[in-house]
Amino acid sequence: METLTKVAKIIEIENGSILSPQGFHTGGIHAGLRYAKKDVGMIFSEVPAESAAVYTLHDFQAAPIAVTKESISHSGKLQAVVVNSACANACTGEQGLKDAYEMRELAAHKVQVDEFLVAVASTGVIGEYMKMDKIKKGIEQIQLGNASTNAMDFQTAILTTDTCMKKCGFQAEIDGMIVHMGGAAKGSGMIHPNMATMLGFITTDANITSENLHAALKEVTNYTFNQITVDGDTSTNDMVLVMANGLAENQLLSPSHPEWEVFIQLLTKTCESLAKQIAKDGEGATKLVEVHVTGAYDEEDARKIAKQIVGSNLVKTAIYGADANWGRIIGAIGQADTKAKANKITISIGPVKMLDKSEIILFSEEEASEYLKADFIEIFVDLHMGEGSGTAWGCDLTYDYVKINASYRT
Repeated sequence: METLTKVAKIIEIENGSILSPQGFHTGGIHAGLRYAKKDVGMIFSEVPAESAAVYTLHDFQAAPIAVTKESISHSGKLQAVVVNSACANACTGEQGLKDAYEMRELAAHKVQVDEFLVAVASTGVIGEYMKMDKIKKGIEQIQLGNASTNAMDFQTAILTTDTCMKKCGFQAEIDGMIVHMGGAAKGSGMIHPNMATMLGFITTDANITSENLHAALKEVTNYTFNQITVDGDTSTNDMVLVMANGLAENQLLSPSHPEWEVFIQLLTKTCESLAKQIAKDGEGATKLVEVHVTGAYDEEDARKIAKQIVGSNLVKTAIYGADANWGRIIGAIGQADTKAKANKITISIGPVKMLDKSEIILFSEEEASEYLKADFIEIFVDLHMGEGSGTAWGCDLTYDYVKINASYRT
């Protein structure tokens, strides 16, 4: 985005989390949906928060998404979010919708707010009914607080096959006030947004309306969460949800505010951090892969090509095997349905250039292979056509991915 060239001073908060902004409380508990790990979590804002969300484009959206859409559309505000892992409550018919509404009711009663101020999210196995007796007990017993342990409890309760928590916190000055933003996410497999089995929760104490928050989230999602892929499969449950409680007391943010771009950059930093953490923790992954495309006809083409490359199973397996096979990369470019021309492409893997305006360059296989053994890999593509640029993130494809998904339900 052109506006993002005006760089604001965005500061990463040490040990930042979903609780970095003022006025939020979280908790997580083991309710028995999983064998031993925490499986029910909640976020609570001391005051109603202007809220917005983006959702999976999957044709079979899960019941919790319908309930959350209803809650946000009621007033544009939320005060609590209840989340469970282990069971997606997807493709569960009328009973699934009833269970999602009951989760909303139970959470509202827990924190003494109107039901329409509560959002619901679920993740886990598709096609299984919720164990509502355990859900109810978990919500009733969950302890909410604003200590680092409370953040950790929530951040672990939302995980499924993830191997680690995904969290971050940033701050920036707006109107002379320090505005904080924090995030927590889950996602490891079935990651190919527009969106995927990925849940993202972002809190901020910024003062902004729901309408403008939604516009900002939709814009930023396009070049952060929607630019990651692990395995090409999308999910029924994905959402990214933002709550803004206004406690920073900055002037009301809107596109006409002189520091609107500072807020956009703050949101971008948060979303990009969570997106990269999800890509890095792909099921069975050993490497985070970042693809940079420049010189495209436009930004849309650049983003499509970057995501096509990072999503290619042939590219992913070559990276896992430390095989500098740039032919896999150019093969992926040609499948992206863009205006790219085969006779103008420059490709580098890390510092090693292999193709220059479609002329083959002799390079050291040993140097390239050694580079590909690292746990962070960058691929650079210049199409020499225009000013469009884009980035995408993914991971390698390993034997462990097959093992994990072959026994997902066991």
